[in-house]
Amino acid sequence: MTETVLVAYGSTNGSTVEIAECIGEILTKEGLSVDVRSASDVADLGRYDAVVLGGGLYAGRWQRDARRFARHHGKALAERRVWLFSSGPLDTSASTRDIPPAPGVRRIANRIAARGHITFGGRLEGDVKGRMARMIVNSGKGGDFRDFEQIAAWAVEVAQDLSSQSQSD
Repeated sequence: MTETVLVAYGSTNGSTVEIAECIGEILTKEGLSVDVRSASDVADLGRYDAVVLGGGLYAGRWQRDARRFARHHGKALAERRVWLFSSGPLDTSASTRDIPPAPGVRRIANRIAARGHITFGGRLEGDVKGRMARMIVNSGKGGDFRDFEQIAAWAVEVAQDLSSQSQSD
């Protein structure tokens, strides 16, 4: 039986959307049935066996739609296999070391018994939303720090974990 996985995301400026899409592509290549959707557009988790939930980090907090999704679907998430990801550091730190989840994300992970969390580098460039984001870009401190090889490798690990769990069930 093919696992059905939801990759849900909360994103303000589009960077986390692209990470979620990459994860979805890898999970699909690994033989899983995958839906990639904005966290704000998901009403029910009934058809999903597993969930990957990600959010952009803004001032150390997960993006609002990801937080709301976790709160609204908390009981259903606790009954499924769930992995979390964050995107945000505007430097190469996420590619060179493990960055622990922000406190609010850690609380969510504990509450739903998430199988794992990873922080990926973020992207902030061009015409961005929010005064602080514009100040960062205008000061020259923006850029694209996402490591798509790291993202793909993590997605393969998630797929392997799902496959090994399916075989043991």
